Amino acid sequence: MLKEFKDFAIRGNVIDLAVGVVIGVAFNAIVGSLVADIFMPVVGALTGGLNFSGLSYAIGGSIITYGKFIQAVFIFILTAFALFLLVKGVNRFKKKVETASAPPSAEILLLTEIRDLLKK
Repeated sequence: MLKEFKDFAIRGNVIDLAVGVVIGVAFNAIVGSLVADIFMPVVGALTGGLNFSGLSYAIGGSIITYGKFIQAVFIFILTAFALFLLVKGVNRFKKKVETASAPPSAEILLLTEIRDLLKK
């Protein structure tokens, strides 16, 4: 069982996943700062100096801080959009590499030859 666990933990996919999680956490910090320190002050200025992080509503003894929720929604939207652009760029690059480096298979060459003979 220990050997199986070692094989699992050292497998490439697990290491790739760990690297992805670490990069994701760092990326989240960057996007969070971008939203909280740059975008939200601009949105606040456009709305007459409204500070979203301080927006709250008191119900009895509880306080609902919906301004922080609004910031979290902005962070989610920007993170999702940035990841969308990243994945789109990677897919475009992969497609270019696959089409440029893949020579036609023997089956494709044979079919092309048959097509050319039929045209004659």
